Amino acid sequence: MEEQPVEFSSSDGVRLGGHFWQASNVDSIGTVIVNPATGVLARYYHRYARFLAGHGFDVLTYDYRGIGLSRPDQMKGCGYRWRDWGERDFEAAVRFVEQQGRGDRLLVVGHSIGGFLPGLAESTNRIERMLTVGAQYAWWGDYAAQRRLRLFLKWHVAMPALTFACGYFPGRRLGWLEDLPAGVAHEWSFRKSRFERSHPRAERQGALERMSGVTAPILAVAVSDDELGTPAAIRRTLGYYTGAERTAVLLRPEDYGCDAIGHFGLFHDAHAAGFWLETLMWLRDGRNPWPGHVIDL
Repeated sequence: MEEQPVEFSSSDGVRLGGHFWQASNVDSIGTVIVNPATGVLARYYHRYARFLAGHGFDVLTYDYRGIGLSRPDQMKGCGYRWRDWGERDFEAAVRFVEQQGRGDRLLVVGHSIGGFLPGLAESTNRIERMLTVGAQYAWWGDYAAQRRLRLFLKWHVAMPALTFACGYFPGRRLGWLEDLPAGVAHEWSFRKSRFERSHPRAERQGALERMSGVTAPILAVAVSDDELGTPAAIRRTLGYYTGAERTAVLLRPEDYGCDAIGHFGLFHDAHAAGFWLETLMWLRDGRNPWPGHVIDL
């Protein structure tokens, strides 16, 4: 299953790079847009995208502005913000799929911040269904209690200090995810418990209305050993999607015969015969494959 490199533009002219997989079936059963986590290259999700294409879906993966195939020549001073990833980049991805004539049945798989970004776009009414994994927007108060101090020092002390010093966050050199534009790093570092407070006051109500305007059913997956996407963080994210039917489930490593999963593990191909297959029930049929793992919102 070979992917096709693609490029498309956001509304402000920023060029975004990605890949498109065409369904192995003659007639696709839908198109899935995969939204990455912060600082994670889209290619991390390519094996899962290939899996979905092999089961009848067209799939688009793409890098947000400032990352991977969408990285500018100069990171310093590029002015990119976290919110741009939803308001402009995800919006551009939806428009690109529609321009290819494949937007009739649009689904989203969002990992971490990727599960929050659709609510910032204008075209959320085009989404039929969403699957989110560890979806949160990195408010430190929701981090796992036993690791909260370490994570706070890393992402909310060290990251902004390094960003101020370098003009962008040099994550790749540190082995801390990919490099990030300063605007993205600072929005993460200084995030309040209410996400809309990172917007200018005059824009906050509009941001909240876009989030509440999402009507696509959402199945939100949390993992018990995820230090970032805790149940509290998942609930906080889903609390903004007030117009959608929302279901949250809590999975555990022992459910898949392993010792650890964490924030990233479910997209490893070790889960192709387990979690990946189970996601098809939701994406294809709208059935929750984990009814015994539902948690209260």
